[in-house]
Amino acid sequence: MFGIPGKQAVTMTPRAAAQIARLMAKGGHSGLRIGVKKGGCAGMEYTMDYVDQTDPHDEVVEQDGARVLIAPMAQMFLFGTEIDYEVSLLEAGFKFKNPNVVDACGCGESIKFDESLGKA
Repeated sequence: MFGIPGKQAVTMTPRAAAQIARLMAKGGHSGLRIGVKKGGCAGMEYTMDYVDQTDPHDEVVEQDGARVLIAPMAQMFLFGTEIDYEVSLLEAGFKFKNPNVVDACGCGESIKFDESLGKA
């Protein structure tokens, strides 16, 4: 929908692709849908949900056995994002390196996009 021909909407690091593939296999799901919603102290939050059916309007990115679907309303906010999976002594989780983010809260759970992104 908001793509550039020949360029994937999002990319995954090998760690992220491996973790998504493991989660898909463990739960028998066909993919992981990522999106954004209003919330948090900076205004927006990422969402991640298992999916068993693809919406015809989803952007689908497949890599090394991992399948990520981007919700239609989130595509303009997530284009160019790299998904990583990091493990530390205190936590493990997905990290989004998103060039469209202009600000984030201190905990990193909430983000803010350039206000011109949502305007037609």
